[in-house]
Amino acid sequence: MASKGKSKIFTHLWYAKEAEEAARFYASIFPDSRVDHVTALLSDSPSGPPGSVKVVDFTLLGQRFQAITAGPHHEFNDAISIVVQCDDQAELDRYWNALLDGGGKAQACGWLIDRFGLRWQIVPASMDEMMRDKDSARSKRVSDAVMKMVKLDVAALEKAYRA
Repeated sequence: MASKGKSKIFTHLWYAKEAEEAARFYASIFPDSRVDHVTALLSDSPSGPPGSVKVVDFTLLGQRFQAITAGPHHEFNDAISIVVQCDDQAELDRYWNALLDGGGKAQACGWLIDRFGLRWQIVPASMDEMMRDKDSARSKRVSDAVMKMVKLDVAALEKAYRA
């Protein structure tokens, strides 16, 4: 049973290598973020000898995450991504640029792949509301605009929404 005040559910990420480096990289980008613990497993495992597998507990924007360095297993892919909702274009730009630093790749529609292979969606906080608008013409204009973008442009999305 989870202790009081701790979330009972959190995201766990498997890295072939560099889980600690990835966690420190992410924690350097977002406020209220840190690496909480790094624990080397003291047992032999299918992934290696004692000490070679490391579990990294970390916090991003106040939310718990866990990662493991345990050798090749499965690569990250587009089926799972981390969504970051941004209050304005400056925040969106800051996170977008930081996550691309060191070898990340911009994708489409606000998606990117960081240098560790993890997928991220960097989006305006207002996007959900715009996309769910009861006026289907408004939400279609927004989704049409998103489909033409790589990094999302908050002003252009709001303009499409208001048009």
